Amino acid sequence: MKKKYLLAPGPTPVPEHVALEMAYPMVHHRTPQFSQIFAEAAEGAKYVFETQQDVLLLASTGTGGMEGCVTNLFSPGDKLLVINGGKFGERWGKIGQAYGMNVVWHNVEWGKAADPQEVKKILDGDKDIRGVLVQASETSTTAAHPIKELSELTRGREDVLLIVDGITGVGVFPLPMDEWGIDAMVTGSQKALALPPGLALVALSGKAWRAADKSKCPRFYFDFKKERKNLADKTSAYTPAVSLVIGLRAVLKDIKAEGLANVHKRHNRLARATRAAGKALGLKSIAPDAPADSATGLFVPEGIDGGKLVKFIRDDLGVTLAGGQDHWKGKIVRIAHLGYFDTFDIVIAISALEMALKKFGHKVELGKGVSAAQEILMEAY
Repeated sequence: MKKKYLLAPGPTPVPEHVALEMAYPMVHHRTPQFSQIFAEAAEGAKYVFETQQDVLLLASTGTGGMEGCVTNLFSPGDKLLVINGGKFGERWGKIGQAYGMNVVWHNVEWGKAADPQEVKKILDGDKDIRGVLVQASETSTTAAHPIKELSELTRGREDVLLIVDGITGVGVFPLPMDEWGIDAMVTGSQKALALPPGLALVALSGKAWRAADKSKCPRFYFDFKKERKNLADKTSAYTPAVSLVIGLRAVLKDIKAEGLANVHKRHNRLARATRAAGKALGLKSIAPDAPADSATGLFVPEGIDGGKLVKFIRDDLGVTLAGGQDHWKGKIVRIAHLGYFDTFDIVIAISALEMALKKFGHKVELGKGVSAAQEILMEAY
């Protein structure tokens, strides 16, 4: 027998009681019964986004929500400043280019965070920029961008929107949308919301909704104004992801019961424990100056193939972690700690990493990383 553990940054584990909620017999989506569930889920999502604005529930992955932000808020030819610090920053730019936007790339070294002062210089020097598009947490590099500081640059500019991919940020660390003045924020079901993939959640500020009135981009399925109109009637424009919405309602009740501040503290504790373990094992962090609380990335030792290491951990030890992408392929390992994660998930992840490193010939003192993690994990008790 081999018990399996899912410790990658998406999809993440689904709580057992939530899975059971979603396993109930299917209900019709155009009924008062489901409309009540839909409305409760949409209302509950406001708590996690920390907003009074509507949160749209879309049957898509987070990328669909990202695409919808571009097509609903801008017009072909608009100039967009894309902060590109990894695979998902790159995705913002590719979406913009696909719809005829004029993309200005602000490339940030992988593992680093954007410098707000550099962004300010670009905005001050180019009054034609209509949007700043950025990740709260760049999953490919496990680095967090300074969203609060970036929001301070755009909040006073009526014609510039801050669009945040919060897919591995919302529900992990503070991103108070209304307080900071974030204009659009997206997340996906399979990350901190601890659901299967297939649901995107998007919220827009008042400034963003005003921009939506002016957008001339073609769109059909991802029509936010149409979705908002239907949300007022406790439904969606098109067939919703019924089971996922049922699961979302359950997850949001759990988050409310734990308390959002406590959810953030839990993620921070797990992140610090994982980083401490990596340091104790002598592994270099891939985002030492701006680590995200969603996942921790570590360079594997010289001479070890990271791809083979991750494969061994998954196929032989039964623990799924994540490897690297592009020029970091085969060079890093990423350990997730977002969503339905707690103390012993981290113990398992670090134990598996230690055993794999030893198997691959690296000199490692078994238990050293686990011990370092445990010192921090004890804070919860």
